[in-house]
Amino acid sequence: MTEATPTLTRILPVEDDHDTAGFFAAARRGELVVRVCDGCGAVLHVPVAYCHTCGSWEGTWTPVQGTGRLVSWTTAEHQVHPAYPVPYTIVLVELDDRPGVRFVGSLPGAPQLTDGQPMRVWFEELDDAVLPQWEPV
Repeated sequence: MTEATPTLTRILPVEDDHDTAGFFAAARRGELVVRVCDGCGAVLHVPVAYCHTCGSWEGTWTPVQGTGRLVSWTTAEHQVHPAYPVPYTIVLVELDDRPGVRFVGSLPGAPQLTDGQPMRVWFEELDDAVLPQWEPV
């Protein structure tokens, strides 16, 4: 009798968190959003419960274009978790329509990238979550 090989599961986000649930709900719809303060219009990213600019506790999830520029990246070549085969590249992308707002994503392998390279969002569908990721245009 042989033992079944365990299925390796990626680490998934908590989708019912008060501050981030709207982000992951939008991702399930194929939409990239940022939380914007209803009081002063400041972008609340990384999402938080209240605005540090005006103190408002009210915010709205607002769609963004899903395009940006590559700010930084690093390629992981040492495997730290069995569910994440190497190499893979972590990217930091600044949104075109919201300067200063940056998102992290990952690309398989070790692609040739350049500073300022145009990027666009795509939505990775996992068994129990949908994650916004980035790819070169």
